[in-house]
Amino acid sequence: MKKRVVVLGGSFAGLTAAFDAKRLLKDAADVIVVSNQPLFTFIPSLIWVVPGWRRVEDITFRLEPALARHGIQTIIANVTHIDPQRCVLTTHKGEVPYDYLVIATGPHLDFASVPGMGPHDGYTQSVCNLPHALTAQQAWVEYLKDPGPIVVGAAQGASCFGAGYEFVLNIEYALRRLGIRNQATVTWLTSEPFIGHFGIWGVKGSEKEVGRFFSRYNIESIPNVAIDHITPDTIRLSTGRDLPYKYAMIIPPFMGIEAIRNSPGVGNAKGWVEVDDHYRHLTYNNIYAAGVAVAMTPPQPTPIPTGVPKTGYMSEVMGRAAAHNIAADIKGHDLKPLSPLDIQAMCLLDAGDSGMMLVVDKVFGAKRRREILLPSTLMHAGKIAFESYFLWKTRTGRTYLP
Repeated sequence: MKKRVVVLGGSFAGLTAAFDAKRLLKDAADVIVVSNQPLFTFIPSLIWVVPGWRRVEDITFRLEPALARHGIQTIIANVTHIDPQRCVLTTHKGEVPYDYLVIATGPHLDFASVPGMGPHDGYTQSVCNLPHALTAQQAWVEYLKDPGPIVVGAAQGASCFGAGYEFVLNIEYALRRLGIRNQATVTWLTSEPFIGHFGIWGVKGSEKEVGRFFSRYNIESIPNVAIDHITPDTIRLSTGRDLPYKYAMIIPPFMGIEAIRNSPGVGNAKGWVEVDDHYRHLTYNNIYAAGVAVAMTPPQPTPIPTGVPKTGYMSEVMGRAAAHNIAADIKGHDLKPLSPLDIQAMCLLDAGDSGMMLVVDKVFGAKRRREILLPSTLMHAGKIAFESYFLWKTRTGRTYLP
């Protein structure tokens, strides 16, 4: 009997899981993607939207036609509840039954954790999704009319440090390109115990190399700090210091989406899905999770709480593993384990006109055998090339490519 595989989420993990599941199962399964957004967005390029270096159409494509070409159905809907007993998603368009479910959602952005943080009920900008990046772009245009101090940071509990580092380096580069760098101080603040920690306890030489970038471009760094509250023109730090700003972008901590938090037994208290090394739910054998939705605890505590990053590369690997294990289960084959902490981490950190590449064979450093940190002026061109490649690969369903 044909199985029904439903993938909740249409980004890195979700599309990888959907395309791989359909390719492996062919007519043995119907694959359905449920997404609250009609577009796939290449999130790493949102930092370039703010200064106007990318348009929406440059970094997005429509999900429905891309998936339909491979026989995958798309439902654009907001999910409000998951019933693991009945094997049903509840959406604002009705119920969606499943035989297998892959939870591959993005995060809920917890701006409320710091008073005054966020673009809606607060005073700071965000580049965590496309609408926020467009709002940050509008705020940037207004800022340029009267430049002044810029503060970029990652709040306590944040996990997406790479985007923050890229943003502060690119916004500093934007000031130089516009010839107004002397009109603005630029400050980076972070909950990491040291700069270049990245939520993974750093890479060999990362603290020194990030420090060189900051020194070269006159960016002040304030690590190992929390944010107490934010007013329209000041960020109060846990140390008691007040940072004035005219433009601020702060990465918030992430939580699981509301639908998971409203579905008892599906996620933990934070809304993350706890899985085994097959990416299978600890209680429900037909539920899998991949990407940001997966619960991961930092094995090494930090003085100020930090989260574990789940990069686009990691999300792809998890999505692929979940799809392959679902296919194996349907075909009666053995599932293959892969601990999230054993996934290789790869990152191109763009600095506007240069950057660095980070490669480690394991996310966390205790058992690493390989750590590569390569600064180069070629990294900016490398990220542009990767942007084009990844959008082509994903739009055409070639998720089997590296």
